[in-house]
Amino acid sequence: MQAQFTVQIDSFHKISKIPNAWSNDDYLHLMALMGLDDGLEGMDSAELREMCMMSLNDLGEVEAAKVVLGHLFSDEVTEGKIDQLANDMAGDRMWEEYSDCLFHERFFSAYALLREAFNGVFAQPTGVEFSINITAEDGDDLTIFDDSLHAAMVRLLAGGLSPDALMHRLYEDQIKGTHFPESEGILWKLELVASEGLSRQYKMVSSAFWFEAFANIEQFTASSHADVADEDE
Repeated sequence: MQAQFTVQIDSFHKISKIPNAWSNDDYLHLMALMGLDDGLEGMDSAELREMCMMSLNDLGEVEAAKVVLGHLFSDEVTEGKIDQLANDMAGDRMWEEYSDCLFHERFFSAYALLREAFNGVFAQPTGVEFSINITAEDGDDLTIFDDSLHAAMVRLLAGGLSPDALMHRLYEDQIKGTHFPESEGILWKLELVASEGLSRQYKMVSSAFWFEAFANIEQFTASSHADVADEDE
């Protein structure tokens, strides 16, 4: 059943990197992949990051991209595919163009890191961070976000976009249907900030590819619904 909501966009701004996307463990693993993991024990976070960036730069653009992608996708992408992607990265925008959107967030962070390591060269990733306030007509309607947060939220946000927006053209069946696994690749970060009565506030991070239009929208009304679990699950 469709639930109706009023959505107020409280804040909206563009980002070129996701805060804390790269941890010390990530840098240590990257250094290990480059065979440079000796003598790092005494380094603080800033020193370790700087050493990693310089080491990536020393490799050159394609080899550095192979290291970063190998770290991010080693369990899901073959070595041959990683080589191909690394050769294509400098001229492409994989955080938007790669066929599987579940990889987009990691590509976004890869571009952010490599662009810094090479002082440009790689395209600057374009993301958005925004917060919204959702008001329901009935308190029970808010439970759709408890049942399947990402899917219900993407359906709701799609209702604020133009009918000819790319979101609708690519995911019309999922938006209207009851199974939307791609939603977690569309909303990269999604956090409940506050809940009071019929209203909830959420903060999220995604690609400008999907939601740049919200920079010019203050409020809209839309419907949404939760996914339906498979009976054999």
